Amino acid sequence: MGTTQLESVPEPKYWHLKTVLTEALDSEFSVGEILPNERELAARFGVARATLRQALEQLELEGRLQRRRGVGTTVAPPRVGVAVGTEQPSWPGAAHDAWQPVDSLQATPPAAVAAALETGADEPVHIVRRSRMSHGQQVATELLYVPAGAVPGLTAIDAPSGAARARAVLRELQHLPLDGEDRAVELGSARADDARELDRLPGSPVLVLTTRFFAQGRTAALSVATYRADTCRLTFGESPGVEIHHAPEQRAS
Repeated sequence: MGTTQLESVPEPKYWHLKTVLTEALDSEFSVGEILPNERELAARFGVARATLRQALEQLELEGRLQRRRGVGTTVAPPRVGVAVGTEQPSWPGAAHDAWQPVDSLQATPPAAVAAALETGADEPVHIVRRSRMSHGQQVATELLYVPAGAVPGLTAIDAPSGAARARAVLRELQHLPLDGEDRAVELGSARADDARELDRLPGSPVLVLTTRFFAQGRTAALSVATYRADTCRLTFGESPGVEIHHAPEQRAS
């Protein structure tokens, strides 16, 4: 079979530079370290600044670099593994859960959520907001929807407001026998609220992981977790949950 025209096209100069920069990031820089300015980098590698910018932009798209307002270009932390495999199901807020509760309120959920929970269209549910951190940076935000009937022991006295209320809702969930869960993941665009929390522009690519938790023959909770697409990757198979991979050579089990 002859060589195709595409295969005969030489590798773009910025792409080769990206490979060289990747090796430098792995061997010379640590997570969070600020890179030298463009002029210094271009001089070091003997390339035009336009070529350098193309390589840096590609590395940013791949999640290796981050451009932080008022700071500069820094080495990004390792990607968070978003587990979509067959690990043992557990309620949000279990001992190994790395999410941090932020607040909780009672409000009417979106129509699609109400349909999944089989609640009335105007029936308020508990909405728990949580965040996921990696190396001091927020990489994901979650809205957990819980029908009032799933946590009948919750009272205003037990959970006045804020993070305390969120933790109380999560504690009540632990009392239910968990029958199982299902998950779906899709590529989406960051809404304004999510973009602000994740320090991204509205419309930036995100991974949206939706999880339904089942107890007593019905959906007892619904989680909608939004992950920065540039800091996360999907993992499959047996896994203890969402993992953080601290070194390039580590892989999900």
